[in-house]
Amino acid sequence: MAQQGRLFDSARQRGPDLTFERRYARFGRVCGVDEAGRGPWAGPVAVAAVVLDLAGGEVPADLTGLDDSKKLSAATRERLYEAICARHHVALVFASVDRIDRSDIRAATLWAMREAVAGLPVTPGFVLVDGVDVPEGLACPGEAVKQGDGRALSIAAASVVAKVARDRLMVRLGECYPGYGFERHKGYGAAAHKAALDRMGPLACHRKSFKPIAAAIERSAPSDR
Repeated sequence: MAQQGRLFDSARQRGPDLTFERRYARFGRVCGVDEAGRGPWAGPVAVAAVVLDLAGGEVPADLTGLDDSKKLSAATRERLYEAICARHHVALVFASVDRIDRSDIRAATLWAMREAVAGLPVTPGFVLVDGVDVPEGLACPGEAVKQGDGRALSIAAASVVAKVARDRLMVRLGECYPGYGFERHKGYGAAAHKAALDRMGPLACHRKSFKPIAAAIERSAPSDR
């Protein structure tokens, strides 16, 4: 039974903890969901779903220092990524540039969230989603948690997995397409990215439905004059 959740918008805590996971433990395993890459001009959006192993009922020792991925150094994210994937239950889905362009970034992200939850190796009883939307079609109830990556530990874990996985992919794109700087700006609208677009034009991995890319395509089109 899918359920559109209400939005939690209370004051932020000092860091993510297990308050939400404990609140909904009566439903069964609690899953955290987050994305990385909604704003970039290039590359897919990544969504991770994570069910933490909370056999002891406390924050697992291997997740010490876990927080919103944006607050962590790259080295800390990498360490936590390996720990999360080694011990906990993880599913990762990429929504392609083609899917983003065929629908829109919100719809593509919600699709990937639904697919990630469905792809978990264990069945969750409740889903916590970072942001303001709960995807339709979940097999269990869910709640949207505003700024949840800094409040709920399972969402923070999902934010790290999504961020590291997408960053690694963008580094590979940087190797495939030298000169665009994907390995540095990860596809976001940095000045160096715009300069590369002006110099070399858009690639297939660019989101054509995004205004800066549509404008770059128009600039690079041959003139009929």
